[in-house]
Amino acid sequence: MSVDTDQQFMQAALQQAQNASLVGEVPVGAIVVRDGRIIGTGFNQPIGSHDPTSHAEIIALRQAALRSQNYRLPECDLYVTLEPCAMCVGAMLHARLRRVVFGAFDRKTGAAGSAMNLFAEAAINHHTEAIGGVMAADSVALLRGFFEERRAKRTQRPEPREPAAPPRAVDLSTTIVTDIDMAEWRAAKL
Repeated sequence: MSVDTDQQFMQAALQQAQNASLVGEVPVGAIVVRDGRIIGTGFNQPIGSHDPTSHAEIIALRQAALRSQNYRLPECDLYVTLEPCAMCVGAMLHARLRRVVFGAFDRKTGAAGSAMNLFAEAAINHHTEAIGGVMAADSVALLRGFFEERRAKRTQRPEPREPAAPPRAVDLSTTIVTDIDMAEWRAAKL
């Protein structure tokens, strides 16, 4: 694919990253492309979903695989705003992606060349091309802005409040947990 095409698709991944930011998640977005069309999208959701595997790449891969009715995606490219971690690279290798294009490098957990390079591991039977640094400045700016805002909120500590009343005792063995009484159930567990 051309540099212009890669930038166009990375822009779509950046829009997904904005979605993550809007819901309070680390702003990482991903898309899967086949034959010039987006067939899967995803943005980070591990906090809201309480699922450590809900990375943008995994969500986009799941959607693309469902649309393709195949867990293998050999004619597909994945675009992601941050260098993928080891978990995501593993899923990409199992999907047999053709290419992975990412924006910002992740020096701590990046598994496409920064902390390690699983795509280049000779023992693995499938090799996916990995291209990093595409629109990296845009990805970095989004991530930096998100974390600066979080740090600023942490430094603005609210005034101390009176301690909350202790939760009342509830017999959890007879409690049927629903969305409506979930708060009560959590309080009783404490």
